[in-house]
Amino acid sequence: MLDTLVTTAAGALSATAGVLVGGIVTRRAQDRQWTRDQQLAAYQELFNHYAKFTMELRRAHGDRRGWDYDWGEWSAALIGVSLVAPAEVAAEVDNFGRAINSFLDQVERGERTPLRNPLSPEEFEQARQAPAKAQAKLVNVIRRSLSNDHKGLPFGIGG
Repeated sequence: MLDTLVTTAAGALSATAGVLVGGIVTRRAQDRQWTRDQQLAAYQELFNHYAKFTMELRRAHGDRRGWDYDWGEWSAALIGVSLVAPAEVAAEVDNFGRAINSFLDQVERGERTPLRNPLSPEEFEQARQAPAKAQAKLVNVIRRSLSNDHKGLPFGIGG
């Protein structure tokens, strides 16, 4: 009788421990998946804004017209990334932002504006090279942080 009781108690204890460990493992996996989903959404929003204002600015130079962009949305996208990005991605986002700021100095804030002195398509593309390189570097850091893709892409896409 004692053997049956000990065996039953050990089985119940093992089952309870298995349920607890399974719950912890499942919770951690769900937390990682939620974080990854939030990171992807933030990164996509950041690149979405980058593509929008870059294309709008390119068109403004081509059409010799003014343009406007809601920079509050850009700032919000940067803040969204800062909330969920690991440190190495956040550092690369900062480098990307600096490259964009330099780009804007060349194509909008200085003497070369779409209305006063528009850039040719070739000049615009040349000015866009630094942010394009920073974007490719950022994309690769993001890919590594999300999937352990250590090779990365040797080129940029979009922008």
